[in-house]
Amino acid sequence: MGLWNDARFAMRGLFRAPGFAAITIGTLALGIGAVAAIFTVVNGVLLKPLPFEDPDELVGVWHTAPAAGLDQVGLSTAMCLTYREVNRVFEDIGFWNNRQVSVTGLAEPEQLMAVSVTAGLLPVLRVQPMIGRRFTEEDDSPGAPQTIMLSHAYWQRQFAADPGVVGSTLRVDGTQREVIGVLPPAFVLPRLEASIYIPLQWDRTNLAPVWGYRSVARLLPDATIELAQADVARMLPMVPELFPGAALSLSTIERTQLGPNLRPLHQDFVGDVGNVLWVLLGTVGIVLLIACANVSNLFLVRAEGRLQEVAVRTVMGAGRGQIARQLLLESLALGLLGGLAGLGLALGGVRLLTWMGPASLPRLNEISLDPTVLAFTVAVSLFSGLLSGLLAVFRLRGLDLVASLKEGGRGGSAGKERHRARNTLVVVQVALALILLAGSGLMIRSFQALRNVDPGFANPEEVLTFRVAIPTAEIEDEAGVALAYEDIWRGLREIPGVTSVGASSSVTMGGGGGFSSPLLVEDFPISPGQALTTRRFKWVTEGYFETMQNRVIAGRPIEWSDIRERAPVAMITANLAEEYWGSPAAALGRRISRTAARPTWREIVGVVGNVHDVGVSQAAPPVVFWPLAMMNFFDGTRERYVPRPDMVYAYRSMAFAIRTSRPAVASLLPEAQAAVWAVNPNLPLANVRTLKEILDRSMARTSFTLVMLSIAAAVALALGVVGIYGVISYIVSQRTREIGVRMAVGADRRDVIRMILKQGMFLAGIGVVVGLVAAVGLTRLMSS
Repeated sequence: MGLWNDARFAMRGLFRAPGFAAITIGTLALGIGAVAAIFTVVNGVLLKPLPFEDPDELVGVWHTAPAAGLDQVGLSTAMCLTYREVNRVFEDIGFWNNRQVSVTGLAEPEQLMAVSVTAGLLPVLRVQPMIGRRFTEEDDSPGAPQTIMLSHAYWQRQFAADPGVVGSTLRVDGTQREVIGVLPPAFVLPRLEASIYIPLQWDRTNLAPVWGYRSVARLLPDATIELAQADVARMLPMVPELFPGAALSLSTIERTQLGPNLRPLHQDFVGDVGNVLWVLLGTVGIVLLIACANVSNLFLVRAEGRLQEVAVRTVMGAGRGQIARQLLLESLALGLLGGLAGLGLALGGVRLLTWMGPASLPRLNEISLDPTVLAFTVAVSLFSGLLSGLLAVFRLRGLDLVASLKEGGRGGSAGKERHRARNTLVVVQVALALILLAGSGLMIRSFQALRNVDPGFANPEEVLTFRVAIPTAEIEDEAGVALAYEDIWRGLREIPGVTSVGASSSVTMGGGGGFSSPLLVEDFPISPGQALTTRRFKWVTEGYFETMQNRVIAGRPIEWSDIRERAPVAMITANLAEEYWGSPAAALGRRISRTAARPTWREIVGVVGNVHDVGVSQAAPPVVFWPLAMMNFFDGTRERYVPRPDMVYAYRSMAFAIRTSRPAVASLLPEAQAAVWAVNPNLPLANVRTLKEILDRSMARTSFTLVMLSIAAAVALALGVVGIYGVISYIVSQRTREIGVRMAVGADRRDVIRMILKQGMFLAGIGVVVGLVAAVGLTRLMSS
């Protein structure tokens, strides 16, 4: 009953001071809302369990090859079958890879992201289709009828959520496939948005030497990741024995130091984005502390203004504990009200964050104000209210009320003891604000440095890019694929306003279309047992480097004549030339190969500038460029890498880059589409973007962090300024009589102003010194 009466008394006190309550609630709402908004993202991305049954049992199976410079290596087909069949720790394991496919027969041809999966993938994840059925072992067998499953989003977009879609057919890369099911809306694979799913249908008697498969395994109830690591290490040497000639030998395992690298599946979904989010949460936590310091100052001012009331109540029998309880109840009520207002701000903040968030931010669809976020917000609100009111309670408990009343009654300047707490809070606010300003300053400097990096292309706002894939169902002959791409290239060049055209398996920073492989350099033979260094490879056409405005430093670019004649030529980036021969010019005429057993040498005819292929925030990797089409050295037998001049290999999915003098780059798209369809009307255009959009996306995470830190720093600075103003204003009001006496005895108005400013600058100066010391540690954290 006493607690209820204290709560009623506290609320009446707040109603009697509506201005104080409004300012306090607004200040706390700002800090709590910022923390709640960022925590909502942290919860949705990092803390919320994956949308699968018993997600803690799921692990991603990867490898490392430190001798080849690789810390993340996928699986080969032979590895997949070996791990599935002879493991001791997995309940089951599923595999997949992804590729772009062409879907025709609908209104317009369309290129989609498809995932090829084993029949075991959905059972491992314990996912049931929303309608229809999932793949079976029969669907996954070679020669079985061709089937397909649809993602929920594609089913809604293309088929208007028609449940009758099951049993219909879809033409994918020229093959008719029967739709057998639609996946639930929550289903997603790690960092991959796909529209359709098809069975892999491996033929174990004729496994292709293909790497890059991804996998997810479900551990047995008594298994751990450590046991699974040991089991994969046990199985790895068995792969060459069970599947001889499947692109993996014991010598390769030993040379590359190939080993297992298993990790929780959650890590595959999240990647390294956690670092950014935790930094942002810590940042807004500092803003909340500054807000609490501001509110604490307000409580101190209000508490000292109520000294007479507290003294009277004490004389009438109220205990100090009861008074402290009422003050804390006031602060807790204000904290909860601030939290309620902060939730409204958080809702808007979450929408802003998801809108501004970089495309690389995973699980965006799972970010919401759920019960976990609400509970966190309540806890933060209570903590903020308690923290804001505690200092006032301690100050009142330590005061001699009678002496304080006498001092206040004289109207003199307040004692030093009374101001010390408020001054300390101001110093803390300034220091914390400076820390955030230093952090945002570092991000501004980093962002500016990234903008000054030469990405490997120039004037990106003038370039339109899109991808065109030619499936075997459209053109089976590899030489015909190269001719079709040349026809498309020539058609695009005829478009008015187009200054140059080129194509590559992937444009710089565009993602996909390239791969990493060991590189053999003729001038630097490897010793027995030595691992080849892995490099990035791409296929290009004539005009690509001209269109990207990536200067050919030495030699010449690849031309269509090289492609038509299947000339054994290649180009490399400057950093690769310098690594081996010291200068770009010295690399010309040298020979390189992808194969060590039977080298198929290609002469380096040109060297181009470095390309930041994975973004300007990463070092430019050495890149090797092959012509679009070349002689195929694989004849389909165990004797791989045998020259066959009558056979041709052509890369079937190329990204075109078109540079134009038109001010509106996007206006090229209809004419570009017409040029492609003039060659083949069943070839869709995919991933249509300007090169400027690709560049901006590569800096999106840095830009996102910069904006968030800058907003937090601006709010912190504003709160710090308000804190200093509040303290100085209160000091002036308490020293009114002293100031009057000073001026009466001859003090100049400027002297009085100088005295007040000196005190404010003194507090700010201490805060700056403390903040600078703390900012040194922040610099090290931010650089990491």
